[in-house]
Amino acid sequence: MSASSPLPGRRVPFALALLATGIPMFMATLDNLVMTNALPVLRTDLGAGIEELQWFVNAYTLVFASLILMAVALGDRLGRRTVFVAGIAIFTAASIFSALSTDPVQLIIARAIQGLGGAGIMPLSLSLLTGAVEPRRRPLAIGIWGGIAGLGVAVGPLVGGAIVGGWNWQGIFWINVPVGLIAIPLILLVLPNAFGQRMRLDVPGVLLAGLGVLGVVFGIVRGNDAGWDSFPVLAALVAGGALLVGFVLWELRTPTLLLPLRLFRDRSFTIANVVGFGFSFGMFGAVFILIQYLQIVQGHTPLEAAVMTTPWTMAPMIVAPLAGLIAPRVGTRALIVVGLLLQAAGLGWLGLTMAADTGYGMMLPAFILAGVGMGMVFAPPRPRCSRTSPPRTPRRRAAPTRPCARSASRSAPRCSRRCSPVPAAS
Repeated sequence: MSASSPLPGRRVPFALALLATGIPMFMATLDNLVMTNALPVLRTDLGAGIEELQWFVNAYTLVFASLILMAVALGDRLGRRTVFVAGIAIFTAASIFSALSTDPVQLIIARAIQGLGGAGIMPLSLSLLTGAVEPRRRPLAIGIWGGIAGLGVAVGPLVGGAIVGGWNWQGIFWINVPVGLIAIPLILLVLPNAFGQRMRLDVPGVLLAGLGVLGVVFGIVRGNDAGWDSFPVLAALVAGGALLVGFVLWELRTPTLLLPLRLFRDRSFTIANVVGFGFSFGMFGAVFILIQYLQIVQGHTPLEAAVMTTPWTMAPMIVAPLAGLIAPRVGTRALIVVGLLLQAAGLGWLGLTMAADTGYGMMLPAFILAGVGMGMVFAPPRPRCSRTSPPRTPRRRAAPTRPCARSASRSAPRCSRRCSPVPAAS
């Protein structure tokens, strides 16, 4: 046995288990919104166009969404701790590559590699945590884990604005390096290397799904510049759609399922993923445009823009716990419907009032509405999805479909203008 491996049966201290799994997850969660706040500066420093700015974000989310299910399967075969540590190492190395990038293409490639690392971090973080703590303390551990993820979303814009404004855009990637260097030895010392059921890897499924989503997103992103009736755009959309259809047909016949489609026979599971997709499509797409509007159109600094959007990003930290407490009394459906209506009202308000000279006082109510709505949607879903999940094997593969759907939806909205629980219906 390796000297760094925990002894079998040894009780992992609760706080150390949370640190070992929560720190890398916080790093990956924080990175996305930190990146979004730096886009206007990247546009100037790297000479990037709007299409390249979209790919700075899409490159990460597409690779992440395509490989998250495969990462779970690899964790079962090779050891969840092994794949988790590999994900952190890849993410950290890609952060260095990102910070050293001198042109948009280099940064896009580095972000794609970061997505590969992120796919190994996010799903296995929770699996390792629940396996390391006592059963009676698992609900508390999962609650704290969710709070850490929410904190990453909440403080991401502020951290990004402070670093970009006070240092430079490379700093948003350099901060990941010490986190990775601390997290890896801590994980090796603290967490056991748990294994799951060994199943054949569905490589054709990964390729069909990944290339299909890539084709669709590429066509949408290129549509505005190349023309929606141009051959490259039409070819990408048709090819992507055909590959996604092929993915569904493949999953219906292969014995080694990447995604058990029978899960979608459960109405709550289906609605959870559809609502999660639409939720992320609207909210994270709006954030992409809003940050650029505040910095480029209105001339605010990155930190000023981050502070201005704080009512939106911080509100879920207050609202989500309160909504979670009342969910058993009023039902998750009521909370989610009201939350989605508040989000729609906030986005509609912004759409009707935003102009080059719109004052902050006019935008603030919309930020509050959207933030409260986001918190109401975030709060109740994870328990609901867990209750409606079918038996063991499908559940293990099904859980990552929620961040997968969420990540895929973060890519698409950016054409026309991207972690944590996803809603389910009662």
